[in-house]
Amino acid sequence: MTRRGAIAGVAAATGAVAAALGFSRGNGQAVADSGFPVSLSPTEWRRRLTPAQYYILRDHGTERPWTSPLNAEKRAGAFRCAGCEQALFKSETKYDSGTGWPSFWAPIDGAIGTARDVSFFMVRTEVHCSRCGGHLGHVFNDGPQPTGKRYCINGDALTFTPA
Repeated sequence: MTRRGAIAGVAAATGAVAAALGFSRGNGQAVADSGFPVSLSPTEWRRRLTPAQYYILRDHGTERPWTSPLNAEKRAGAFRCAGCEQALFKSETKYDSGTGWPSFWAPIDGAIGTARDVSFFMVRTEVHCSRCGGHLGHVFNDGPQPTGKRYCINGDALTFTPA
């Protein structure tokens, strides 16, 4: 296992334990009322999303690493927000980071927003959909060129549309 993989596993385990103990970062209304172009009530989001998607997108959850079928997706196409269907990442920016989550070196221009995340005793940069505010994952400065960024995204926050 790589160092990055071990760190990712510890981070996921910490998040899972915290969630199991009731320390969810969100409250079901994490970004629903923040003035995004797509803004729904928690009830409407629950109707639209699967429980796993709701946990990630609305409650700022994290899926277990190496569980997303999108890790193996290699076709040309677009990765979209599971909440509002906005295209977020082009397939040509996807790469295998070894962390167990779909990773990209660049988003589609204007598709994401970022916020400071100080949960779980860490300081990170959260990535969210610019259209609905759904939590996608985090961005780190240890990715490949040309950007040097690693957008580490929960597969349950995404759908894939082949080209």
